[in-house]
Amino acid sequence: MDQEIVLLDTIRRNPKVKIYIQAANDQMDALGYTEHGFRHAGIVAAMARDLIANLGNNGRMSELAAIAGYLHDIGNAINRQGHPDTAALMAFILLNEIGLQAEENAMVIAAIGNHEEEHGSPISAISAALIIADKSDVHHSRVQNQNPLTFDIHDRVNFSVQKSHLRVDMENKSINLELTTDDHSASVMEYFEIFLTRMLMCRRAADFFGYRFKLIINDVEM
Repeated sequence: MDQEIVLLDTIRRNPKVKIYIQAANDQMDALGYTEHGFRHAGIVAAMARDLIANLGNNGRMSELAAIAGYLHDIGNAINRQGHPDTAALMAFILLNEIGLQAEENAMVIAAIGNHEEEHGSPISAISAALIIADKSDVHHSRVQNQNPLTFDIHDRVNFSVQKSHLRVDMENKSINLELTTDDHSASVMEYFEIFLTRMLMCRRAADFFGYRFKLIINDVEM
């Protein structure tokens, strides 16, 4: 009998997945980090799927990219340090229980384990899409701190971003992160202070597809 095809919707509805994503964000909130819960998981999943689809693979690969995007940060339920590795191990167990085929499970957990700039690399299309999607989720709605007087640099930078759009420019072969920011909340220099290494990783990920990565802030290419 053919094995059932696992879709992102199956992952979203799984009770254990819900518990671990909530636990991950609870810990990140307690540590003072920006949002890493259902909102971030859903946005990264959607962007990773759309990126693969826009680059010409609107099939199973785009769905696997979405699954990787949805589960990539569950390791934060254990500890922020080393969370890509723990997220990959947790995802392996969950996806194996849910019934994802081993070949597909291997691709998903490899992408999850490679999504952070400290030790990760774009080792596949799914991995490259996850990297770009994860680093492109910059928006004021990610700020969990309710007191602007105690904002750190991550809060200020995210809070300054009013609009964020990831766009594939097929004609010019570029993947563009287009931001509209309020420079009263954070300066462009502050953005680069915390995001430079992330943007460099996005460039390597875009290179995997044969594209350039562009960061465009208030219609100006950085």
